[in-house]
Amino acid sequence: MASSLLESLLSKCTALSHLNQIQSLLITTGQFKFLNICPPRSKLLELYSLTFNHLNFASRTFSQIPNPSTNDWNAILRGLIIGPSPSDAFLWYRSMLRGSYRIDALTCSFVLKACARVLALSDSLQLHSHVVRKGFSADALLGTTLLDLYAKAGDIGSAQKVFDEMAKRDIASWNALISGLAQGEKPDEALGLFKRIEIDGFKPNEITVLGGLSACSQLGAFKEGDKIYDYIRSERLDGNVQVCNAVIDMYAKCGFVDKAYSVFQTMSCDKSLVTWNTMIMAFAMHGDGDKALQLFHQMGPSVRMEPDEVSYLAAICACNHAGVVDLLGRAGRLQQAYYVIDSMPMLPDMVLWQTLLGACKTYKNVDMAEMVTRKLVEMGSTSDGNFVLLSNIYAAHERWADVGRIRDVMKSKDVRKTPGFSYIEEKGVIHKFYNADKAHKHCKQIHGKLEEIRFKMKEFGYAAETSFVLHDIGDEEKENALYQHSEKLAVAFGLICAEDEARPIQVIKNLRICGDCHVVIKLISKMYNREIIVRDRVRFHRFKDGTCSCRDYW
Repeated sequence: MASSLLESLLSKCTALSHLNQIQSLLITTGQFKFLNICPPRSKLLELYSLTFNHLNFASRTFSQIPNPSTNDWNAILRGLIIGPSPSDAFLWYRSMLRGSYRIDALTCSFVLKACARVLALSDSLQLHSHVVRKGFSADALLGTTLLDLYAKAGDIGSAQKVFDEMAKRDIASWNALISGLAQGEKPDEALGLFKRIEIDGFKPNEITVLGGLSACSQLGAFKEGDKIYDYIRSERLDGNVQVCNAVIDMYAKCGFVDKAYSVFQTMSCDKSLVTWNTMIMAFAMHGDGDKALQLFHQMGPSVRMEPDEVSYLAAICACNHAGVVDLLGRAGRLQQAYYVIDSMPMLPDMVLWQTLLGACKTYKNVDMAEMVTRKLVEMGSTSDGNFVLLSNIYAAHERWADVGRIRDVMKSKDVRKTPGFSYIEEKGVIHKFYNADKAHKHCKQIHGKLEEIRFKMKEFGYAAETSFVLHDIGDEEKENALYQHSEKLAVAFGLICAEDEARPIQVIKNLRICGDCHVVIKLISKMYNREIIVRDRVRFHRFKDGTCSCRDYW
Protein backbone atom coordinates (compact mmCIF):
# COMPACT_ATOMS: atom_id res chain seq x y z
CA MET A 1 0.00 0.00 0.00
CA ALA A 2 1.54 3.31 -1.07
CA SER A 3 2.05 6.08 1.44
CA SER A 4 -0.05 8.50 -0.65
CA LEU A 5 -2.93 5.97 -0.77
CA LEU A 6 -2.77 5.51 3.01
CA GLU A 7 -2.83 9.27 3.55
CA SER A 8 -5.83 9.53 1.20
CA LEU A 9 -7.73 6.81 3.09
CA LEU A 10 -6.98 8.40 6.47
CA SER A 11 -8.12 11.83 5.31
CA LYS A 12 -11.53 10.36 4.36
CA CYS A 13 -12.18 8.67 7.72
CA THR A 14 -15.50 9.85 9.13
CA ALA A 15 -15.98 7.23 11.83
CA LEU A 16 -13.83 5.38 14.33
CA SER A 17 -14.88 2.06 12.78
CA HIS A 18 -13.33 3.12 9.44
CA LEU A 19 -10.06 3.96 11.18
CA ASN A 20 -9.99 0.64 13.05
CA GLN A 21 -10.58 -1.23 9.78
CA ILE A 22 -7.60 0.52 8.15
CA GLN A 23 -5.34 -0.25 11.10
CA SER A 24 -6.48 -3.90 11.21
CA LEU A 25 -5.82 -4.21 7.48
CA LEU A 26 -2.30 -2.88 7.90
CA ILE A 27 -1.58 -5.29 10.75
CA THR A 28 -3.09 -8.43 9.12
CA THR A 29 -1.33 -7.79 5.80
CA GLY A 30 1.97 -7.16 7.52
CA GLN A 31 2.09 -3.60 6.26
CA PHE A 32 2.12 -1.88 9.64
CA LYS A 33 5.60 -0.76 8.64
CA PHE A 34 3.85 2.13 6.90
CA LEU A 35 3.46 3.61 10.38
CA ASN A 36 7.17 4.36 10.15
CA ILE A 37 6.32 6.85 7.41
CA CYS A 38 5.85 10.09 9.31
CA PRO A 39 2.89 11.84 7.57
CA PRO A 40 0.44 8.86 7.64
CA ARG A 41 1.56 7.89 11.12
CA SER A 42 1.01 11.37 12.57
CA LYS A 43 -2.35 11.54 10.78
CA LEU A 44 -3.41 8.23 12.33
CA LEU A 45 -2.46 9.41 15.83
CA GLU A 46 -4.18 12.72 15.27
CA LEU A 47 -7.41 11.02 14.17
CA TYR A 48 -7.46 8.77 17.23
CA SER A 49 -6.59 11.48 19.76
CA LEU A 50 -8.39 14.52 18.32
CA THR A 51 -11.13 13.64 15.85
CA PHE A 52 -12.48 10.61 17.71
CA ASN A 53 -11.09 11.37 21.20
CA HIS A 54 -9.88 7.80 21.74
CA LEU A 55 -6.59 8.32 23.54
CA ASN A 56 -6.28 4.63 24.44
CA PHE A 57 -6.19 3.68 20.75
CA ALA A 58 -3.78 6.54 20.08
CA SER A 59 -1.37 5.50 22.84
CA ARG A 60 -1.54 1.84 21.75
CA THR A 61 -0.69 2.83 18.20
CA PHE A 62 2.09 5.09 19.51
CA SER A 63 3.61 2.23 21.52
CA GLN A 64 4.06 0.20 18.31
CA ILE A 65 6.17 2.93 16.69
CA PRO A 66 9.87 2.03 17.08
CA ASN A 67 11.24 5.57 16.74
CA PRO A 68 8.49 8.14 17.38
CA SER A 69 9.18 11.61 16.00
CA THR A 70 8.44 14.97 17.63
CA ASN A 71 5.29 15.17 15.46
CA ASP A 72 4.11 11.84 16.90
CA TRP A 73 4.61 13.05 20.48
CA ASN A 74 2.87 16.31 19.63
CA ALA A 75 -0.14 14.46 18.18
CA ILE A 76 -0.61 12.65 21.51
CA LEU A 77 -0.06 15.80 23.57
CA ARG A 78 -2.57 17.69 21.45
CA GLY A 79 -5.21 15.06 22.18
CA LEU A 80 -4.41 15.01 25.90
CA ILE A 81 -4.93 18.75 26.39
CA ILE A 82 -8.54 18.54 25.18
CA GLY A 83 -9.25 15.22 26.92
CA PRO A 84 -10.57 14.52 30.42
CA SER A 85 -7.07 14.21 31.99
CA PRO A 86 -4.91 17.09 30.73
CA SER A 87 -2.42 16.55 33.57
CA ASP A 88 -1.32 13.34 31.76
CA ALA A 89 0.38 15.65 29.26
CA PHE A 90 3.04 16.38 31.92
CA LEU A 91 3.85 12.65 32.18
CA TRP A 92 4.30 12.35 28.40
CA TYR A 93 6.40 15.51 28.35
CA ARG A 94 8.70 14.14 31.05
CA SER A 95 9.00 10.89 29.07
CA MET A 96 10.18 12.97 26.12
CA LEU A 97 12.80 14.63 28.31
CA ARG A 98 14.00 11.29 29.74
CA GLY A 99 14.22 9.80 26.25
CA SER A 100 16.12 12.82 24.92
CA TYR A 101 13.56 13.36 22.16
CA ARG A 102 13.61 16.67 20.33
CA ILE A 103 11.18 19.19 21.82
CA ASP A 104 9.92 22.05 19.67
CA ALA A 105 7.83 25.18 20.31
CA LEU A 106 4.61 23.29 19.56
CA THR A 107 5.44 20.69 22.24
CA CYS A 108 5.89 23.43 24.83
CA SER A 109 2.71 25.16 23.69
CA PHE A 110 0.61 22.01 24.14
CA VAL A 111 2.02 21.29 27.61
CA LEU A 112 1.48 24.90 28.66
CA LYS A 113 -2.16 24.60 27.56
CA ALA A 114 -2.43 21.53 29.78
CA CYS A 115 -1.00 23.62 32.65
CA ALA A 116 -3.62 26.28 31.96
CA ARG A 117 -6.44 23.75 32.14
CA VAL A 118 -5.34 22.50 35.57
CA LEU A 119 -3.72 25.80 36.65
CA ALA A 120 -0.42 24.01 37.39
CA LEU A 121 1.88 26.97 37.99
CA SER A 122 4.81 24.93 39.32
CA ASP A 123 4.99 22.92 36.08
CA SER A 124 4.60 26.08 34.02
CA LEU A 125 7.60 27.70 35.74
CA GLN A 126 9.77 24.72 34.69
CA LEU A 127 8.40 24.98 31.16
CA HIS A 128 9.03 28.73 31.11
CA SER A 129 12.71 28.20 31.88
CA HIS A 130 12.83 25.45 29.24
CA VAL A 131 11.30 27.82 26.67
CA VAL A 132 13.99 30.41 27.42
CA ARG A 133 16.85 27.86 27.33
CA LYS A 134 15.69 26.38 24.03
CA GLY A 135 15.36 29.80 22.44
CA PHE A 136 11.61 29.55 21.84
CA SER A 137 10.93 32.95 23.44
CA ALA A 138 10.55 34.61 20.05
CA ASP A 139 7.61 32.35 19.15
CA ALA A 140 4.48 34.57 19.43
CA LEU A 141 2.09 31.65 19.84
CA LEU A 142 4.15 30.10 22.60
CA GLY A 143 4.56 33.45 24.38
CA THR A 144 0.81 34.04 24.21
CA THR A 145 0.07 30.58 25.63
CA LEU A 146 2.48 31.21 28.52
CA LEU A 147 1.01 34.68 29.12
CA ASP A 148 -2.53 33.24 29.08
CA LEU A 149 -1.56 30.58 31.61
CA TYR A 150 -0.13 33.10 34.08
CA ALA A 151 -3.17 35.35 33.66
CA LYS A 152 -5.67 32.52 34.24
CA ALA A 153 -3.74 31.39 37.31
CA GLY A 154 -3.92 34.92 38.73
CA ASP A 155 -0.20 35.65 38.45
CA ILE A 156 -0.72 38.95 36.64
CA GLY A 157 2.80 40.17 37.38
CA SER A 158 4.36 37.24 35.49
CA ALA A 159 1.81 37.62 32.67
CA GLN A 160 2.75 41.30 32.30
CA LYS A 161 6.46 40.40 32.35
CA VAL A 162 6.01 37.82 29.55
CA PHE A 163 4.05 40.40 27.52
CA ASP A 164 6.70 43.09 28.00
CA GLU A 165 9.51 40.71 27.01
CA MET A 166 7.82 39.34 23.88
CA ALA A 167 9.88 40.23 20.81
CA LYS A 168 6.80 39.88 18.63
CA ARG A 169 3.19 40.23 19.73
CA ASP A 170 -0.03 39.47 17.93
CA ILE A 171 -3.67 40.34 18.71
CA ALA A 172 -3.99 37.14 20.77
CA SER A 173 -1.16 38.37 23.07
CA TRP A 174 -3.01 41.63 23.73
CA ASN A 175 -6.29 39.79 24.26
CA ALA A 176 -4.76 37.39 26.80
CA LEU A 177 -3.32 40.21 28.92
CA ILE A 178 -6.43 42.43 28.69
CA SER A 179 -8.65 39.52 29.77
CA GLY A 180 -6.23 38.56 32.54
CA LEU A 181 -6.09 42.10 33.93
CA ALA A 182 -9.88 42.48 33.73
CA GLN A 183 -10.47 39.21 35.58
CA GLY A 184 -7.57 39.70 37.99
CA GLU A 185 -8.98 42.72 39.83
CA LYS A 186 -7.04 45.21 37.70
CA PRO A 187 -9.82 46.45 35.41
CA ASP A 188 -8.37 49.98 35.26
CA GLU A 189 -5.11 48.59 33.82
CA ALA A 190 -7.10 46.38 31.41
CA LEU A 191 -8.97 49.42 30.12
CA GLY A 192 -5.71 51.35 29.75
CA LEU A 193 -4.25 48.50 27.70
CA PHE A 194 -7.40 48.36 25.57
CA LYS A 195 -6.95 52.04 24.69
CA ARG A 196 -3.31 51.38 23.69
CA ILE A 197 -4.01 48.53 21.32
CA GLU A 198 -4.95 50.60 18.27
CA ILE A 199 -2.11 53.06 18.89
CA ASP A 200 0.25 50.09 18.58
CA GLY A 201 -1.26 49.17 15.22
CA PHE A 202 -3.60 46.32 16.14
CA LYS A 203 -7.30 46.10 15.40
CA PRO A 204 -9.53 44.90 18.27
CA ASN A 205 -11.57 41.79 17.51
CA GLU A 206 -14.44 40.05 19.34
CA ILE A 207 -12.17 38.75 22.12
CA THR A 208 -10.58 42.17 22.61
CA VAL A 209 -13.90 43.97 23.04
CA LEU A 210 -15.09 41.29 25.48
CA GLY A 211 -12.09 42.09 27.71
CA GLY A 212 -12.66 45.85 27.36
CA LEU A 213 -16.37 45.55 28.17
CA SER A 214 -15.59 43.39 31.22
CA ALA A 215 -13.25 46.10 32.52
CA CYS A 216 -15.90 48.80 31.93
CA SER A 217 -18.49 46.68 33.77
CA GLN A 218 -16.30 46.42 36.85
CA LEU A 219 -15.35 50.09 36.84
CA GLY A 220 -18.75 51.50 35.92
CA ALA A 221 -16.93 53.26 33.07
CA PHE A 222 -20.03 54.10 31.05
CA LYS A 223 -18.40 56.58 28.64
CA GLU A 224 -15.61 54.18 27.75
CA GLY A 225 -18.16 51.38 27.38
CA ASP A 226 -20.18 53.58 25.06
CA LYS A 227 -17.09 54.11 22.85
CA ILE A 228 -16.47 50.37 22.71
CA TYR A 229 -20.11 49.77 21.72
CA ASP A 230 -19.78 52.37 18.95
CA TYR A 231 -16.71 50.48 17.70
CA ILE A 232 -18.58 47.16 17.89
CA ARG A 233 -21.38 48.50 15.70
CA SER A 234 -19.05 50.17 13.22
CA GLU A 235 -17.09 46.92 12.78
CA ARG A 236 -20.30 44.84 12.79
CA LEU A 237 -19.15 42.75 15.73
CA ASP A 238 -22.68 42.90 17.16
CA GLY A 239 -23.54 39.83 15.09
CA ASN A 240 -21.72 37.85 17.80
CA VAL A 241 -24.11 36.91 20.62
CA GLN A 242 -21.31 36.82 23.25
CA VAL A 243 -20.40 40.41 22.39
CA CYS A 244 -24.05 41.51 22.67
CA ASN A 245 -24.36 39.75 26.04
CA ALA A 246 -21.27 41.60 27.28
CA VAL A 247 -22.71 44.95 26.10
CA ILE A 248 -25.98 44.26 27.97
CA ASP A 249 -24.01 43.35 31.11
CA MET A 250 -21.82 46.46 30.77
CA TYR A 251 -24.73 48.88 30.51
CA ALA A 252 -26.58 47.18 33.37
CA LYS A 253 -23.55 47.28 35.68
CA CYS A 254 -22.85 50.90 34.77
CA GLY A 255 -26.36 51.81 35.96
CA PHE A 256 -28.13 52.13 32.60
CA VAL A 257 -30.60 49.27 32.60
CA ASP A 258 -32.75 51.00 29.94
CA LYS A 259 -29.79 51.01 27.52
CA ALA A 260 -29.16 47.36 28.35
CA TYR A 261 -32.78 46.52 27.54
CA SER A 262 -32.56 48.50 24.28
CA VAL A 263 -29.60 46.34 23.19
CA PHE A 264 -31.53 43.22 24.24
CA GLN A 265 -34.54 44.22 22.14
CA THR A 266 -32.61 45.25 19.01
CA MET A 267 -30.08 42.38 18.77
CA SER A 268 -29.52 41.30 15.18
CA CYS A 269 -28.30 37.85 16.22
CA ASP A 270 -30.31 35.15 17.97
CA LYS A 271 -30.54 35.53 21.74
CA SER A 272 -28.95 32.78 23.81
CA LEU A 273 -30.00 31.56 27.25
CA VAL A 274 -27.15 33.69 28.67
CA THR A 275 -28.73 36.75 26.97
CA TRP A 276 -32.05 36.20 28.74
CA ASN A 277 -30.42 35.44 32.10
CA THR A 278 -28.19 38.53 31.87
CA MET A 279 -31.16 40.78 31.18
CA ILE A 280 -33.32 39.28 33.94
CA MET A 281 -30.44 39.67 36.42
CA ALA A 282 -29.94 43.26 35.23
CA PHE A 283 -33.53 44.19 36.14
CA ALA A 284 -33.13 42.32 39.45
CA MET A 285 -29.94 44.26 40.34
CA HIS A 286 -31.76 47.51 39.67
CA GLY A 287 -34.64 46.54 41.94
CA ASP A 288 -37.16 46.28 39.10
CA GLY A 289 -38.65 42.93 40.09
CA ASP A 290 -41.76 43.34 37.94
CA LYS A 291 -39.84 43.68 34.65
CA ALA A 292 -37.46 40.88 35.63
CA LEU A 293 -40.34 38.50 36.31
CA GLN A 294 -42.18 39.56 33.16
CA LEU A 295 -39.10 38.66 31.14
CA PHE A 296 -38.72 35.39 33.05
CA HIS A 297 -42.32 34.42 32.24
CA GLN A 298 -41.72 35.17 28.54
CA MET A 299 -39.19 32.34 28.42
CA GLY A 300 -40.50 29.03 27.22
CA PRO A 301 -41.61 27.28 24.01
CA SER A 302 -42.76 30.55 22.36
CA VAL A 303 -39.17 31.83 22.19
CA ARG A 304 -37.61 28.34 22.22
CA MET A 305 -35.76 29.15 25.43
CA GLU A 306 -36.26 27.02 28.53
CA PRO A 307 -35.12 28.52 31.88
CA ASP A 308 -32.17 26.89 33.63
CA GLU A 309 -30.96 27.11 37.23
CA VAL A 310 -29.37 30.52 36.56
CA SER A 311 -32.71 31.82 35.24
CA TYR A 312 -34.44 30.70 38.42
CA LEU A 313 -31.71 32.22 40.59
CA ALA A 314 -32.13 35.53 38.73
CA ALA A 315 -35.90 35.34 39.30
CA ILE A 316 -35.35 34.64 43.02
CA CYS A 317 -33.04 37.67 43.23
CA ALA A 318 -35.67 39.75 41.42
CA CYS A 319 -38.41 38.94 43.89
CA ASN A 320 -36.06 38.96 46.89
CA HIS A 321 -37.05 42.49 47.85
CA ALA A 322 -40.73 41.69 47.53
CA GLY A 323 -40.71 38.06 48.70
CA VAL A 324 -41.93 36.47 51.92
CA VAL A 325 -38.53 36.30 53.62
CA ASP A 326 -37.72 39.92 52.81
CA LEU A 327 -41.16 41.21 53.84
CA LEU A 328 -40.93 39.41 57.17
CA GLY A 329 -37.38 40.71 57.60
CA ARG A 330 -38.47 44.28 56.92
CA ALA A 331 -41.25 43.91 59.51
CA GLY A 332 -38.77 42.63 62.08
CA ARG A 333 -40.50 39.23 62.23
CA LEU A 334 -37.21 37.40 62.06
CA GLN A 335 -38.31 34.18 63.78
CA GLN A 336 -41.07 33.69 61.22
CA ALA A 337 -38.66 34.42 58.38
CA TYR A 338 -36.25 31.82 59.79
CA TYR A 339 -39.05 29.25 59.98
CA VAL A 340 -40.13 29.95 56.36
CA ILE A 341 -36.58 29.34 55.06
CA ASP A 342 -35.86 26.33 57.28
CA SER A 343 -39.11 24.57 56.34
CA MET A 344 -38.86 25.07 52.56
CA PRO A 345 -39.46 21.82 50.59
CA MET A 346 -36.32 22.50 48.50
CA LEU A 347 -32.84 23.35 49.76
CA PRO A 348 -32.72 27.14 50.28
CA ASP A 349 -29.84 28.96 48.63
CA MET A 350 -27.35 31.27 50.34
CA VAL A 351 -29.13 34.38 49.03
CA LEU A 352 -32.14 33.75 51.31
CA TRP A 353 -29.99 33.18 54.40
CA GLN A 354 -27.90 36.27 53.60
CA THR A 355 -31.13 38.29 53.24
CA LEU A 356 -32.15 37.19 56.72
CA LEU A 357 -28.67 37.95 58.08
CA GLY A 358 -29.00 41.49 56.70
CA ALA A 359 -32.34 41.83 58.53
CA CYS A 360 -30.64 40.60 61.74
CA LYS A 361 -28.17 43.47 61.39
CA THR A 362 -30.98 45.99 60.85
CA TYR A 363 -32.78 44.80 64.00
CA LYS A 364 -29.58 43.99 65.94
CA ASN A 365 -30.76 40.45 66.70
CA VAL A 366 -27.61 38.65 67.86
CA ASP A 367 -29.12 35.21 68.56
CA MET A 368 -30.75 34.94 65.15
CA ALA A 369 -27.60 36.24 63.42
CA GLU A 370 -25.54 33.50 65.09
CA MET A 371 -27.96 30.79 63.92
CA VAL A 372 -28.03 32.13 60.35
CA THR A 373 -24.23 32.40 60.20
CA ARG A 374 -23.94 28.76 61.33
CA LYS A 375 -26.29 27.77 58.49
CA LEU A 376 -24.17 29.68 55.97
CA VAL A 377 -20.95 28.06 57.23
CA GLU A 378 -22.60 24.61 57.00
CA MET A 379 -23.46 25.40 53.37
CA GLY A 380 -19.77 26.02 52.71
CA SER A 381 -19.84 29.83 52.57
CA THR A 382 -16.42 31.44 52.96
CA SER A 383 -17.63 34.96 52.15
CA ASP A 384 -15.99 37.56 54.33
CA GLY A 385 -19.25 39.54 54.16
CA ASN A 386 -21.16 37.00 56.28
CA PHE A 387 -18.52 37.03 59.05
CA VAL A 388 -18.22 40.81 58.89
CA LEU A 389 -22.01 41.21 59.23
CA LEU A 390 -22.03 39.07 62.38
CA SER A 391 -19.01 40.96 63.70
CA ASN A 392 -20.82 44.25 63.03
CA ILE A 393 -23.87 43.03 64.97
CA TYR A 394 -21.63 42.19 67.95
CA ALA A 395 -19.94 45.57 67.64
CA ALA A 396 -23.31 47.37 67.61
CA HIS A 397 -23.92 45.79 71.04
CA GLU A 398 -20.34 46.67 72.10
CA ARG A 399 -19.51 42.99 72.51
CA TRP A 400 -15.87 43.55 71.64
CA ALA A 401 -14.70 40.15 72.90
CA ASP A 402 -17.04 38.49 70.39
CA VAL A 403 -15.76 40.81 67.66
CA GLY A 404 -12.25 39.57 68.45
CA ARG A 405 -13.45 35.96 68.39
CA ILE A 406 -14.92 36.41 64.89
CA ARG A 407 -11.62 37.89 63.71
CA ASP A 408 -9.82 34.81 65.07
CA VAL A 409 -12.27 32.48 63.29
CA MET A 410 -11.74 34.40 60.03
CA LYS A 411 -7.98 34.09 60.47
CA SER A 412 -8.18 30.33 61.15
CA LYS A 413 -10.34 29.81 58.04
CA ASP A 414 -8.11 32.14 55.99
CA VAL A 415 -11.07 34.44 55.34
CA ARG A 416 -9.71 37.93 54.77
CA LYS A 417 -11.72 41.10 55.01
CA THR A 418 -11.72 42.94 51.72
CA PRO A 419 -10.63 46.58 52.09
CA GLY A 420 -13.34 49.05 51.10
CA PHE A 421 -12.80 51.13 47.96
CA SER A 422 -14.85 53.03 45.39
CA TYR A 423 -14.40 53.91 41.71
CA ILE A 424 -15.61 56.94 39.83
CA GLU A 425 -14.95 57.83 36.19
CA GLU A 426 -14.25 61.41 35.16
CA LYS A 427 -13.31 62.44 31.59
CA GLY A 428 -12.32 58.90 30.70
CA VAL A 429 -10.03 58.54 33.73
CA ILE A 430 -10.84 56.06 36.51
CA HIS A 431 -10.30 57.41 40.04
CA LYS A 432 -10.05 54.90 42.88
CA PHE A 433 -10.58 55.88 46.53
CA TYR A 434 -9.90 53.82 49.64
CA ASN A 435 -11.32 54.55 53.07
CA ALA A 436 -9.41 57.47 54.66
CA ASP A 437 -7.61 58.02 51.35
CA LYS A 438 -5.29 61.05 51.29
CA ALA A 439 -3.27 60.05 48.23
CA HIS A 440 -5.46 61.68 45.56
CA LYS A 441 -3.97 64.77 43.91
CA HIS A 442 -7.21 66.72 44.63
CA CYS A 443 -7.28 65.58 48.26
CA LYS A 444 -7.60 69.13 49.70
CA GLN A 445 -10.51 70.09 47.44
CA ILE A 446 -12.28 66.78 48.18
CA HIS A 447 -12.04 67.20 51.94
CA GLY A 448 -13.05 70.84 51.57
CA LYS A 449 -16.19 69.74 49.72
CA LEU A 450 -16.92 67.19 52.44
CA GLU A 451 -16.73 69.94 55.10
CA GLU A 452 -19.14 72.02 53.00
CA ILE A 453 -21.52 69.05 52.82
CA ARG A 454 -21.16 68.46 56.56
CA PHE A 455 -22.11 72.06 57.32
CA LYS A 456 -25.11 72.06 54.94
CA MET A 457 -26.47 68.78 56.31
CA LYS A 458 -26.73 70.14 59.83
CA GLU A 459 -29.42 72.51 58.53
CA PHE A 460 -31.39 69.37 57.60
CA GLY A 461 -31.02 67.98 61.13
CA TYR A 462 -28.42 65.39 60.21
CA ALA A 463 -26.50 63.67 62.99
CA ALA A 464 -23.73 61.21 62.18
CA GLU A 465 -24.75 57.56 62.55
CA THR A 466 -21.76 56.65 64.72
CA SER A 467 -23.22 53.20 65.46
CA PHE A 468 -21.99 52.24 62.00
CA VAL A 469 -18.36 52.71 63.09
CA LEU A 470 -17.67 49.31 64.53
CA HIS A 471 -14.53 50.03 66.53
CA ASP A 472 -14.02 50.65 70.22
CA ILE A 473 -13.18 54.38 69.91
CA GLY A 474 -14.72 57.69 71.02
CA ASP A 475 -17.73 59.33 69.31
CA GLU A 476 -15.70 62.17 67.77
CA GLU A 477 -13.22 59.72 66.26
CA LYS A 478 -16.17 57.67 64.99
CA GLU A 479 -17.70 60.72 63.29
CA ASN A 480 -14.40 61.58 61.63
CA ALA A 481 -13.97 57.95 60.49
CA LEU A 482 -17.42 58.04 58.86
CA TYR A 483 -16.40 61.02 56.74
CA GLN A 484 -13.43 59.07 55.41
CA HIS A 485 -15.53 56.33 53.75
CA SER A 486 -14.52 55.77 50.14
CA GLU A 487 -18.01 56.32 48.66
CA LYS A 488 -18.27 59.77 50.32
CA LEU A 489 -14.85 60.71 48.93
CA ALA A 490 -15.89 59.56 45.45
CA VAL A 491 -19.20 61.46 45.55
CA ALA A 492 -17.45 64.64 46.76
CA PHE A 493 -14.97 64.31 43.90
CA GLY A 494 -17.88 63.86 41.48
CA LEU A 495 -19.50 67.07 42.73
CA ILE A 496 -16.24 68.98 42.24
CA CYS A 497 -15.52 67.74 38.73
CA ALA A 498 -18.85 67.05 37.05
CA GLU A 499 -19.51 69.68 34.39
CA ASP A 500 -22.80 68.25 33.10
CA GLU A 501 -25.20 68.60 36.01
CA ALA A 502 -27.86 66.60 34.15
CA ARG A 503 -25.64 63.52 34.11
CA PRO A 504 -25.78 61.28 37.20
CA ILE A 505 -22.72 60.91 39.40
CA GLN A 506 -21.83 57.22 39.25
CA VAL A 507 -19.87 55.40 41.93
CA ILE A 508 -18.90 51.73 42.12
CA LYS A 509 -18.41 50.40 45.67
CA ASN A 510 -16.81 46.97 46.20
CA LEU A 511 -18.60 46.35 49.51
CA ARG A 512 -22.11 46.92 50.84
CA ILE A 513 -22.78 50.65 51.37
CA CYS A 514 -22.94 51.57 55.07
CA GLY A 515 -26.05 53.07 56.66
CA ASP A 516 -24.51 56.48 57.34
CA CYS A 517 -23.21 56.83 53.78
CA HIS A 518 -26.68 55.92 52.54
CA VAL A 519 -28.25 58.70 54.64
CA VAL A 520 -25.60 61.24 53.62
CA ILE A 521 -25.85 60.51 49.88
CA LYS A 522 -29.64 60.80 50.02
CA LEU A 523 -29.22 64.27 51.54
CA ILE A 524 -26.55 65.23 48.98
CA SER A 525 -28.93 64.32 46.14
CA LYS A 526 -31.49 66.71 47.62
CA MET A 527 -29.15 69.55 48.64
CA TYR A 528 -27.28 69.66 45.32
CA ASN A 529 -30.19 68.56 43.12
CA ARG A 530 -28.05 65.77 41.66
CA GLU A 531 -28.88 62.20 40.76
CA ILE A 532 -26.31 59.81 42.22
CA ILE A 533 -26.03 56.13 41.34
CA VAL A 534 -24.05 53.84 43.65
CA ARG A 535 -23.50 50.21 42.77
CA ASP A 536 -22.48 48.28 45.85
CA ARG A 537 -21.85 44.55 46.25
CA VAL A 538 -25.55 43.83 46.68
CA ARG A 539 -27.46 46.10 44.29
CA PHE A 540 -27.87 49.51 42.66
CA HIS A 541 -28.90 52.54 44.69
CA ARG A 542 -30.35 55.38 42.65
CA PHE A 543 -30.45 58.51 44.83
CA LYS A 544 -32.72 61.34 43.70
CA ASP A 545 -34.51 64.18 45.53
CA GLY A 546 -33.54 62.76 48.92
CA THR A 547 -34.80 59.22 48.32
CA CYS A 548 -33.23 55.95 47.19
CA SER A 549 -34.57 53.32 44.81
CA CYS A 550 -33.87 50.59 47.41
CA ARG A 551 -36.46 52.16 49.72
CA ASP A 552 -33.87 52.16 52.52
CA TYR A 553 -33.54 48.40 52.68
CA TRP A 554 -30.63 46.45 51.24
